Amino acid sequence: MMDGRTLTFGLFLVFILITLGITVRARARTNGADDFYAGGRTFSGPQNGVALAGDYMSAASFLGIAGIIALSGYDGFLYSIGFLVAWVLTLLLVEPVRNAGRFTMGDVLARRAREQAAVRTASVVSTVTVSVFYLLAQMVGAGALVSMLLGIHAGERFLGLSAGTAKTLTIVVVGALMIVYVTFGGMRGTTWVQIIKAVLLMAGAAALTALVLGRFGFDAGAMLDSAAGASGKGHAFLEPGLRYGRDVPGDAIRTMVNKLDFVSLALALVLGTAGLPHIVSRFYAVPDARAARNSVSWAVGLVGAFYLMTLALGFGAAALVGRSAIVAQDPSGNTAAPQLARAVGEHAAGRVGGEVMLALIAAVAFATILAVVSGLVLSSATSLAHDYFGQVLMFGRPRESQEVAVARLASCVVGSLAIVLAVVAKNLNVAFLVALAFAMAASANLPAIVLSLFWRRFNSAGVVAGIYGGLTGSLVLVVFSPVVSGKVDPVTGANLSLFPKGVDFHLFPLENPGLVSIPIGFLCAVVGTFFGREKPDSARYDDLSVRALTGADSH
Repeated sequence: MMDGRTLTFGLFLVFILITLGITVRARARTNGADDFYAGGRTFSGPQNGVALAGDYMSAASFLGIAGIIALSGYDGFLYSIGFLVAWVLTLLLVEPVRNAGRFTMGDVLARRAREQAAVRTASVVSTVTVSVFYLLAQMVGAGALVSMLLGIHAGERFLGLSAGTAKTLTIVVVGALMIVYVTFGGMRGTTWVQIIKAVLLMAGAAALTALVLGRFGFDAGAMLDSAAGASGKGHAFLEPGLRYGRDVPGDAIRTMVNKLDFVSLALALVLGTAGLPHIVSRFYAVPDARAARNSVSWAVGLVGAFYLMTLALGFGAAALVGRSAIVAQDPSGNTAAPQLARAVGEHAAGRVGGEVMLALIAAVAFATILAVVSGLVLSSATSLAHDYFGQVLMFGRPRESQEVAVARLASCVVGSLAIVLAVVAKNLNVAFLVALAFAMAASANLPAIVLSLFWRRFNSAGVVAGIYGGLTGSLVLVVFSPVVSGKVDPVTGANLSLFPKGVDFHLFPLENPGLVSIPIGFLCAVVGTFFGREKPDSARYDDLSVRALTGADSH
């Protein structure tokens, strides 16, 4: 009988072949810049909304949040709430951003700026930096995740591969596939990959949720009670404080730091989404602002439904798999959903059912990783080709064929860089990079976007200062935070930082920089505006306002 690993591997191949076929077909319909950067703006609101949700629901969302809920209960769901609430701000900004730009965030920021080169360059630096950090976390996670889902542990082999070799090969294969998707398919191919991934993810999560609730007679209360009983924490498992904002008896300062750290994380998640480059670029794949708003509405509905299902996945894993079994497989809890899939599958149809459910969830996780990394590479390539090559180096007068050729080359360069960095960092704990990417987007991109759209006095110097100030502030604060050095588990004494135990140069107490770096980004933007030599141009601001609000002559 076919074992679970072979079935999982076979489903991986099926998904790859289907998406490669879609990419080849998209290549035949991708000619000019509009096709490559925005898919010809032919996608409907619902189609783009599904793709937008697919872009947003990463492997960290699917596996990570289910794992956090399984191990930390109520506090894990707070992560889901932060991701969902973020779309409220995105819904407010989607129409003006869609109307004011053409392909990238740089188009919005440069619309009223006189120093075009400086503004476009700053936008490129921010886009590539945020995307690469996010991309690196996804790539390293892909290597570890696929090795784990295929059951390749230290000392074991699968298809002749050791665990380390399998991890490296997975990173290289994921990187190569994302380069192919973007280089040949552009936005059109990437969008269809996202749509397929989102449908698979929602279907897999819905099936797993139904099986879990079925075990408890579709009584959510019974599931929660069972999860609390199996957690070893009792009723506290269903209350806040196990993971975030934890009280430390006798240490008021540490307690305050823990609470501020949670607020900082929440701020980054809520404010960062609207500034993520690969999310912004999705606004331009539809024909008009109304369709863009409709697509965000669809994304909100899908993301909301998905995060509600993570409740059943997380608490179901706690109840049916158990904390000890989850931690034994992976201390971070990332295998909670696959373990749950196997458990409910075995209960429904024996060993075969367990293997089939595990393989399906593993394939969905792999599809999720591939789709997200493709969107990140596309946003970086678009910014490099359109903003830097087309508008800075070619002074806004490039031939479309030149710009698209540069975009394809940039896809290869960014993808190759991500592969190399991910292979080098494959054994490091890079989970903090996702939170850092959100913090940088909220600190650097959001101030520039908001002030460009709504502050008449804002100018080029303010854009540049805000972007570089927010980026630098985020990076510096993280470098001197406990996630890089000095964090030790108070119970086990295990090192929890990037640097080895004994190396401690952390000066900033918070693990998440958003609480400080976001105000720094806004402050730098305001100070740069007042100290810049460029005088306010009311005509440019009025023109931008009309475009942003009405969509008149937006392209």
